Order: sequence, then C-alpha cells, then structure tokens
Amino acid sequence: MKKIFIFTLVFFSICSHSQTYIKANAVTALLLVPNIGVETSIGKKFTFQADVMASFWESFNGHHPMKFYSLVTEVRYHFQEKYNGFYFGGHAGADRYQLQKWNYWGTNKYEDGFGYKLGATIGYEKKLNDRWLLDFFVGGGWHQGYYKGHYNDGTPGRYENVKNWNRSGDWLPYRGGIMVSYRLN
Repeated sequence: MKKIFIFTLVFFSICSHSQTYIKANAVTALLLVPNIGVETSIGKKFTFQADVMASFWESFNGHHPMKFYSLVTEVRYHFQEKYNGFYFGGHAGADRYQLQKWNYWGTNKYEDGFGYKLGATIGYEKKLNDRWLLDFFVGGGWHQGYYKGHYNDGTPGRYENVKNWNRSGDWLPYRGGIMVSYRLN
C-alpha cells in the first residue's frame, strides 16, 4: 500500500509541473470501444503515456464474445520537440479478455483469459493550437496470452486438452488510431 501511495504522489507531482494531455481515441470511439489516456513530459524529448481501452461488447452477432480490457504504459522519444512531430515509443501492457481469436472465426470456439504485451509505437503529433493536438499512431508487438478455450454454443467443457491454462504467443498489430488531445496545464 505504501508503494502505491508513493507512486501516486510522484506521478501527480510530475504531472503538476509539466505539460499533461488527456486523450481520447476518435477511431475506436466510432466502434464504441473507448480508449482514453494521459501523456506527460518526463524529460527534454521524452514523454510518458498510459492509456486504457475496453470493449464491453457481449458479441457482434450474438455468438462470438468480444469483451476485453487493456492497459498500456509507454515511454516516447520525440525526434523534434515534444508534442509536435514524429515520435517512437516502447510500451508494455496487460489485458483481460473473453473473445474469439482471429483463427477461430466461423467456429463455435472462444477464449477466456489474460495476457501481456511488449512492443513499439510510431506516431506523429500535430498541434492545432495552444491546448489541442492530434496524435496519429500505430503500434504492435509480442502478445503472450494465457486462456481457457470454451464453446459458445452450449457444448459443455473446454475444446482443448490442457489442464490449467493454454498459451498463445503472437506478433500482432494491436494499437492505432487518432487521439484527440487536450492540454491540462
């Protein structure tokens, strides 16, 4: 508990003495999948961003679950000035999901599990004025998932022969969009 308090105190003291933007992804909002974040300065050409994304869809067609929650933290290096121009970021994140993997589309199978991801992001931030900017970005990397495979048609049991958790590791593109950003201070 003490570590969480110290981390929170340090994080908010950094945010209060530097430019901090709150962000919302316009592209995922069109799909009714909220993706919000905070980006703050941590050095001359470095920023730190943390964002969360969640899909509350039970399914798109009534059979295939599409629920997930994701947290990603990222350190970004800006090639010119912060919050204006190209940047490169390295990130780590975690997620919880109940969805159908891409290679099981069209079947009665889905996965219920959790995972972590490590990857990179490239992007471009364009200042619109003193308070607003747009952040265009794409990213991806390695995702390692731990899941239990189930049937979505009422068939009892699991579809795989694993005792505890099945594992799946994939190189995937899993981030992207246009973040509409507002400067807090």
